[in-house]
Amino acid sequence: MATATTDLSYCGREVRKHDNDHFLTGLFAPEDRREALFALHAFNVEIAKTREVVSEPILGQMRLQFWRDGVEAVYEDGPVPRHAVMDPLAEAAKTLRLSRSLFDRLIDAREADLDDTPPADLTCLVNYADVTGAPLVQLALEILDVRSEQAMAVGRHVGIAYALTGILRAVPFLARQHRQLLPADRMTEHGAQSEDLFAGRSKSELRPVIADVARVAAEHLNQARRLRRGLPKAALPALLPAVLADLHLGVIAKADHDVFAPRVLLPHPFRHVRLGWAALRGRY
Repeated sequence: MATATTDLSYCGREVRKHDNDHFLTGLFAPEDRREALFALHAFNVEIAKTREVVSEPILGQMRLQFWRDGVEAVYEDGPVPRHAVMDPLAEAAKTLRLSRSLFDRLIDAREADLDDTPPADLTCLVNYADVTGAPLVQLALEILDVRSEQAMAVGRHVGIAYALTGILRAVPFLARQHRQLLPADRMTEHGAQSEDLFAGRSKSELRPVIADVARVAAEHLNQARRLRRGLPKAALPALLPAVLADLHLGVIAKADHDVFAPRVLLPHPFRHVRLGWAALRGRY
């Protein structure tokens, strides 16, 4: 299992740096599928950071169009634009017969990031987590050659749970950009103010909002586990983000749902152990 930076491909290095959770879960995949997983998650890093690297929505749309055109070229046998991520992604998509519709959903979903309007309610937030998180897990399952309807359903729940957990952990980061992904109706209901959020003030009114989102994430993890009976062991590396979502949600709960608490912002020190134990047991 290669972990030294010098042993990694460009995609592996990018995922290790910018999406370390998925880097770690990818290490549990068979060696012949690991690079495809790294290419998938490096692609997701590229489209997910669109809002951060552009100054105007039109520039974000142009950036996403590059990836949209690239994916189209892969599936229409056109000239694929040269890019350190697009090249291995194209190879994986063709060789492993990955579903174009899932790539399209991921790209289209990131257009929502170009609008800073918060989600109106928790349903809208879950829908956002669905389109940004579920296709990623489902594509990982396809890379591992697990394509059953049951596996896709489990992957959807894991993807939503992990995405919601990531949104909670990203609250301070987004707040520094004057962005908020917490549901507006829950903010109003609990008396939480965006101004406090943007100023980095950890107000008690924010904590029940975080608890509401965390509860929904946990419900999706429970649904994923209720559906897992009979899934092949090969699916495990794609579903290991469920283990990490559990860890992160546990830390948030212990911090009394204060997402500004230092322990929430730091990587969990026992991620490797929990992932290894889950892999050994064959359960997420």
